[in-house]
Amino acid sequence: MVKVASQAEVLARFGHALSDPTRARLLLVLRAGAAYPSELVETLGVGRTNLSNHLACLRGCGLVVATPEGRRQRYELADDKLRHALDDLLDVVLAV
Repeated sequence: MVKVASQAEVLARFGHALSDPTRARLLLVLRAGAAYPSELVETLGVGRTNLSNHLACLRGCGLVVATPEGRRQRYELADDKLRHALDDLLDVVLAV
């Protein structure tokens, strides 16, 4: 039963991450590869504080990781399987 609960929790976190359009767009951008916050701000057209809040949420959900590079942080998807899951999800949504 514990395994089912943890799987349900993972799906709930994924759903929470996708429930906000900015976070969904952020995941799609990171699907293409790692990026720095300044690049993400420019690409998404959001403020730095707003971006920081969304990145914190995605990190808390375990979907995004930050890698320190000097004084900067580079963000990327936490697992390459997530990239494939997003691709599959897009295929399903586009097929409906």
